[in-house]
Amino acid sequence: MDGVLADFAQHWPLYTAIPFIAALIGYVTKRVAIEMMFRPLEFVGIRPIFGWQGVVPKHGGRMAAIATDLLTKNLIDLGEVIGRIQPDRLVREIEQPLLRAIDDLARDVMAKHHPRLWESLPPMAQDLIVKQLQAGSPKLVRELLDEVRANLDGVLDVKHMTVERLTRDRALLVRLIRETSRPEMAFIARCGIYFGFVLGIVQAVVWALTKNPWVLPVFGGAIGLFTDWLAIKMIFLPRRPVKIGPITLQGKFQRRKAEVARQYGEIIAREVLTVPNLLDELLTGPRADRLAALVRRVVARAVDEQVGLIRPLVSATVGGERLREMTATAAAGSLAQMPYLLRHAEPYLVEAMDLANMVERRMIALTPEEYENLLRPAFRQEEWKLIAVGGVIGFVVGELQVLLMLH
Repeated sequence: MDGVLADFAQHWPLYTAIPFIAALIGYVTKRVAIEMMFRPLEFVGIRPIFGWQGVVPKHGGRMAAIATDLLTKNLIDLGEVIGRIQPDRLVREIEQPLLRAIDDLARDVMAKHHPRLWESLPPMAQDLIVKQLQAGSPKLVRELLDEVRANLDGVLDVKHMTVERLTRDRALLVRLIRETSRPEMAFIARCGIYFGFVLGIVQAVVWALTKNPWVLPVFGGAIGLFTDWLAIKMIFLPRRPVKIGPITLQGKFQRRKAEVARQYGEIIAREVLTVPNLLDELLTGPRADRLAALVRRVVARAVDEQVGLIRPLVSATVGGERLREMTATAAAGSLAQMPYLLRHAEPYLVEAMDLANMVERRMIALTPEEYENLLRPAFRQEEWKLIAVGGVIGFVVGELQVLLMLH
């Protein structure tokens, strides 16, 4: 024992440094593990021998599917969302651009399909026809909105849209997981410091007693492995509060459910289920042909109502076939105008649909197991690799400590 104390007195700066270096090992291994979850977005290295791609972007398709299942099954009722849109308010929001669009569309359709008849009409008669069509536009908007609501699942595949967006934009998927788990990531890094320091004290004592060159690298590896494993477990477990005397234990991610729900809802509403994204899915998604058929049906009905009693005269002048062509052109033009028109109503639509609050409210109501699936898949797939990396880095730094102690 006297020899141990004498050695400590002679080399106390090195012994004192061991716990701090162990704490540094714990912190560095955690930071590396965290970054390896999210970076790089694309594979870097030589396939299939050596290289790495962030766990989240590498498994982006699977994680996007899991996130989308949670979103569509538990957090979003799109029928309720669309049902919040008031047709009269929507008409007011797009009134002026709608009138301009109908003016342009009516003149273009007539000039294209029956130029002689249109040009033979005096300007006053042309304006009268346009104003008649404009007068019927509010009803057209209401009917179209009612048809979309009644056939929502048929015209909008929100699951396809969400998976497509998150898979194609890996940076968005990473941001969705990283932003909602930032405190957990910081917690993992801090755990590395605390656990590493405590184990470093044990490491220093064992080195003083044994002087075995394997002690420091083995302990360094153990610090990296154990602290990575423990920190990840402490994020999720226990799922429900467990009281031990005056202390209440619960996984950090579970304790932050209200905060995570708010952040997640904001990101979903701001970057995933946006008005432009929903409209793009309606117009270009796999069910776009169904929307086109729906619009043709509504426009045809509106044309029938406008023509009304003078249909025999219109049919004789224009012809039944040409009238159907004009109706089809008007429907196509209406679809093409939708992005322009709804852009003017976007602030109202965002406010009315209130997606962020719906996601937040429903996420808070999830069971702990359902809620855990929001983040857990990001760890589960290659968790062992992250822990192993921590062990390898800890071993290497421990070996460097041996060289420092011996030389």
